[in-house]
Amino acid sequence: MDTGYVLVLNQNYEPLNVCNVRRAMVLVLRGKAEVIEHAREVIRSATHEFLLPSVIRLVHFIRRPRPKVRLTRKEVFARDGYACVYCGKEARDLTLDHVIPRHRGGKHTWDNLVTACKACNHKKAGRTPREAGMTMRRQPGEPRVSLYYAFFSYLGAQPNWRKFVPGWEPPASASAAG
Repeated sequence: MDTGYVLVLNQNYEPLNVCNVRRAMVLVLRGKAEVIEHAREVIRSATHEFLLPSVIRLVHFIRRPRPKVRLTRKEVFARDGYACVYCGKEARDLTLDHVIPRHRGGKHTWDNLVTACKACNHKKAGRTPREAGMTMRRQPGEPRVSLYYAFFSYLGAQPNWRKFVPGWEPPASASAAG
């Protein structure tokens, strides 16, 4: 019962999070949520049989701040389109570059980190882009998180959730094959 996942919707049908089946059943049985869609599996007790939920909706509205993207190498590369911000080169051996070098007071933040190829990172060295005579193709900043981002990893295995997640588009290969 703990291995399955359930999409949790807010009262207004906005996706909130994903929980395990056990937590979803507790929410439903306590009257805190209602089942919107059932999974194919059934769980039996001595006297009852329950269809397991796949999507539930909370009875009361939950106010929650938007999730933020964690500051990781992978996320910086994704924000910059896996290309060097100085020359535009797409490469496998990309590096992170601090726009204002750390030894000169630069912080490890979204606004100060960019993707750079090894050649540009070496050319810039411990200088600012202006001092190195380099220009950035785009200014760094914290990326905005869409609802799709938070639920992307589940949508492949849970196609019935897609209608509840705004911004989900089928892969190009799937639409071409259909």
